This record gives sequence, structure tokens and C-alpha cells, in this order.
Amino acid sequence: MKVFDKIISDRGSQYAVSGGPAASRAEVAAMLAELRQVKRFAKATHHSWAAIFGGEPVRDDDGESGAAALILQMLERAGLQDHVVIVTRWYGGKHLGGDRFRHVADAVRHYLRETGLG
Repeated sequence: MKVFDKIISDRGSQYAVSGGPAASRAEVAAMLAELRQVKRFAKATHHSWAAIFGGEPVRDDDGESGAAALILQMLERAGLQDHVVIVTRWYGGKHLGGDRFRHVADAVRHYLRETGLG
């Protein structure tokens, strides 16, 4: 699993993006468990993720409404299958409104660019 931490900061909220090859929800759960073993990530507010397994889209907002749908849309555009992308957010106390979607998209773009998958 690749982890890119502290890539975006806005009004106290911080974002990280992680991901790696995964072919099932069980593999995603294992990756999330591994991520949460790091104290900083265990304290995160949201771990939104999406993947496409064998042509079937799966996603979980983890309370960040709409975030997983955006991640999934970007994975579909990139043609990335059997790979999960997780966007982690630490809520900073101020609502970001629509900017939170821009940050999720920027985080996924960062992951795709840095891993050479995009």
C-alpha cells in the first residue's frame, strides 16, 4: 500500500491519500485496518474509498457524503480496476462546503500521478 500523507490542508482539515491493489472488500478491509494501525490515521474523521472489482463498482463514504462517488468516477475515467484508493480526512472544525469535493479530487489526482496509474 502506498500512502501520501499531509498533501492538502484547508481551514484546519488535513487530507491524505492511500491505495494499492485489491480484488475484494476483504482486501480493502485489511488495508483500512493496516492504515488504522498508524496512530495518526486511527484518529482520522473519514476514510472514504472506492474500487472496481471485476467490473463491479464498490465504495464507502465513511460519513463524508459523496466523496466515494467522486473517487469511483475518477477510477472509472482512469480505467483502474482491482485497485482501491482511500482518501483520509481529519476534520479541522470548519465546514468546507463544496471545497471538500475539490480536495477529494485533488487527492485522487495526486495518487494517480505519483503512482503512475493516471
